Amino acid sequence: MPWGGPSRERRVLKAGHSSIAVTLPKPWAQALHLRPGDMVVFDQNDDGTLYLRPAQGKSGGRSLAPFQVEATLFASPGELEFLVAGAYRAGHDSIEILSDVPLTLEAVEEVQAAARRLLGVSVVAHEPNRLVVQSFLDPSKYSLPQMIQRMRMILSALVEEAEGLVRREGPSRSKRAPALSEELGKVHALLVRQLQLASRDWSLAREIGSPDPRHLLSWRVVVQSLGESGRILVDLLPTLSRGRGTPNPARAEILQAYQAGLETVVDALVHPSLTRACAARDQVHTLQRKLESARPERSRRVSGRTPLSFNTALRQGAKNLEGLVEVAMDRAVTGDPRESRTPPGP
Repeated sequence: MPWGGPSRERRVLKAGHSSIAVTLPKPWAQALHLRPGDMVVFDQNDDGTLYLRPAQGKSGGRSLAPFQVEATLFASPGELEFLVAGAYRAGHDSIEILSDVPLTLEAVEEVQAAARRLLGVSVVAHEPNRLVVQSFLDPSKYSLPQMIQRMRMILSALVEEAEGLVRREGPSRSKRAPALSEELGKVHALLVRQLQLASRDWSLAREIGSPDPRHLLSWRVVVQSLGESGRILVDLLPTLSRGRGTPNPARAEILQAYQAGLETVVDALVHPSLTRACAARDQVHTLQRKLESARPERSRRVSGRTPLSFNTALRQGAKNLEGLVEVAMDRAVTGDPRESRTPPGP
């Protein structure tokens, strides 16, 4: 909780024969319902600063109250699913859908669909006027580096699907795209949730692979950029499926360069070092040169709209990778070497 004013400075007091003490800010103590005799926990940061939190169980911090939604206020199709996913990403374990009248079948199906699209989530109560969605995940079991690697694997699989389409001898379609898209959404939502929880509990941040909690913001940029790259690839696959049956080696070569860039960039992010960051930069520049020399495309309208072209999609993907290279360089220059260690997985 932010607080300001002259009380930000505190005098060190003598406590007993050999101890010293500092009083706690009253607004902070009141906001966390601290009373004399309560226990608090200190964590020391690498720069010498101290992080203080209430002693509230293993991971510290207070769990969020159940997120309640009045269903009758959100009757438009897709709104309840959107709200459930948002509450999950924000870190709520319990989400209640309430209504003064019996819930419609459409509302129930929408909430159930939202639960299926989230990792570790189930509908645990189904009453005429009330639904409860519960998350059963232990956040300490899902490290940031390993989940980022999982996103990279999904993106690589999408690139391989695209490469198979541009190399085909005849009409074909991507058979794994729906499953890969669904898994990408689940992992992306879980990563956003992890970052939200870690931002409220710095002990958890360290536990899931970010020794310096200040790097949580850069992790958020990484997750968002990788998620956008996945959406670009998912949108591109139908366009490639409708293309001619003639193999296109030039496009396959660009896709290979994109996959190589993705691999090196994620490696530089998960294992920060100047050498890896520079290698990722070189790989992304190679991809960009191939895209610059690619033949211009003629856009074709399908069902009243212009689909995303191959070159446009890969240029957007390359731009995302270029932004991630900057993050990798920043982490290499300012990061703690310990951050390259990946905590044990689930």
